Amino acid sequence: MARYFLEVSYKGTAYSGFQSQENANTIQQEVEQAFRTLQREPVALTGSSRTDAGVHALQNFFHFDFAAALHPQFVYKINAILPADIVVRSVRAVADEAHCRFDALSRTYEYFIYRGKDPFLQDRAWYFPYTINRELLQEAAALLMHYQDFTSFSKRNTQVKTFDCTLLESTWRWQQEEGLVYRVRANRFLRGMVRALVATMLQVGRGTLSIGEFQAIIDAKDCTRASFAAPSHGLFLVEVRY
Repeated sequence: MARYFLEVSYKGTAYSGFQSQENANTIQQEVEQAFRTLQREPVALTGSSRTDAGVHALQNFFHFDFAAALHPQFVYKINAILPADIVVRSVRAVADEAHCRFDALSRTYEYFIYRGKDPFLQDRAWYFPYTINRELLQEAAALLMHYQDFTSFSKRNTQVKTFDCTLLESTWRWQQEEGLVYRVRANRFLRGMVRALVATMLQVGRGTLSIGEFQAIIDAKDCTRASFAAPSHGLFLVEVRY
């Protein structure tokens, strides 16, 4: 029995998330079905990062164990079977004990915002046509680097034992005059965390929250104090590092 890492990219618009769910179409379900069609045998996939409904990924991983030989044109063949909004980038054999979730050193997310109406971005970024103070937004992002407990930015319905995350990068960048992107890298993320960070920081950028009030939200460790208004379709998982 050999273990493999499967690298995938996908546009999450049409899916109810990454991980299999009852009565819902997911990325895992589509990949397992395509695998079964190609290899004539079922496979159980284990995912690296559970993206929510509507969230996209430039890079995510599954691992799986399989005793038989993979098709010599596995990547080409499985992509011919998969729908157009999911692509397998690579498959590679790994050590038997390798785990795509627990062995990940960090994950990087980017959240995309556009400020000028654009019908070609409406399912891949958040339309936010408001005046934003760039310096305050960047100050809020930098402040996060001094914290580890992100309870205030986690949805309540979660089974995690700790709300501690180590942020390795937290910054905003501007794309010309009409777009901006929040980039964050950490050893782990909580459920809804990136979207909550984005929505709450944008209140700072608009001037409806001061930096002091933003800091108080972090310190409160209370998710009712943060905003979770950022929609899923602006969020991309861009890298998983091992």
